[in-house]
Formats: sequence, structure tokens, C-alpha cells
Amino acid sequence: VHKEAKKAVAARNPHTREYPASTTKIMTLLVAVENMKDWNAKFTMTLDITDPLFVAEASVAGFLNGEQVSMTDLLYGTILPSGADAAMGLAISVAGSEAEFVKLMNKKVKELGLKNTNFTNVTGLHNEQNYSSAYDMAIILDAALCNETCKKVLSTYQYTTAVTPQHPEGIPLSGTLFSYMYGT
Repeated sequence: VHKEAKKAVAARNPHTREYPASTTKIMTLLVAVENMKDWNAKFTMTLDITDPLFVAEASVAGFLNGEQVSMTDLLYGTILPSGADAAMGLAISVAGSEAEFVKLMNKKVKELGLKNTNFTNVTGLHNEQNYSSAYDMAIILDAALCNETCKKVLSTYQYTTAVTPQHPEGIPLSGTLFSYMYGT
């Protein structure tokens, strides 16, 4: 999508609905940043979050049961390793539950004027009704890059989370997107 004109400059089937998988987390990041009320809050990770994600073989940042996680660490944990645990933590912190957060995501879909996008979860785990198109995802990414906090998170290659009793040296996170770019 051309930034100034907001027009596609090249496309192949741009409006075809596809399953967005982990790119869902770009919208999770954007909605979390726009709706975060207490940036100093801590989220306590629970087995109710981590166990189902383990069973689903979802990618995670690696936060553990009982770990107190900062909002900033949840943002980076959502994007860099594509952490479903962090995405769930953001959803619950911001909206009280994943279902309520998904309502905010779909409200943002309407605000952006997207025609071929609907979200059912914050992680991108497969669901028939969780879909987007290449064109719509380009609009979502552009909106995220226009937000300074989102842009900073999305453009970070490596980040280490805060020290906790569960992780005395923090968790070193690396951006999966960058690993593809660097061929690793």
C-alpha cells in the first residue's frame, strides 16, 4: 500500500480472505497500545493461559505461571517471538478477557474500513471465522507503523524482558520476522 495515497501499487488477489495466523498479533499489538490504561501495571501469567497454548503447540514468549510481567514486556513478547502467552496477557490486561478484547479488535476493523477481516482471537490460532486479506493486513500494518510505540516494537530485533524470580536474567526475545530476513 502506497503510504501517501493509501493505494495498492502492486497486488495479486488482494481482497481474498485468508487465515492470518500470527499476523493477527499485529492487530493485537495496535489495539493493546491504543487501549492501554495503566502502562505501569503488571500481569500475572497463569496456567489457564499457558497450558492450552502448550497443547495447541502455539508459539510463546515463555512466561511462566505466577510470573509478574510488565505491559511493555507483553508487547514485545507478543511480537518478537510471536508469543501467544503475551498476546493473551495483553487481552486480559486491557479488556478483562480475550472475548472482550476481540470486540475491540473488530471495532478497529470497522474504524479502518476493512471489508475482508474478522477476528475471533488475539493469537491467530486457526478458526474458520478468523480471517483477513493481504490488502486489509497492509492497512493494519500501516496503522500500526503510524503509532510510535507499535513502530518501535515492530522494528525491534532483540529485546530482553525484565528480571523476575522465574527468569533471573530475563527472557531474551528475538524477532521471528528478522530471522527470515537474515536467513537464519
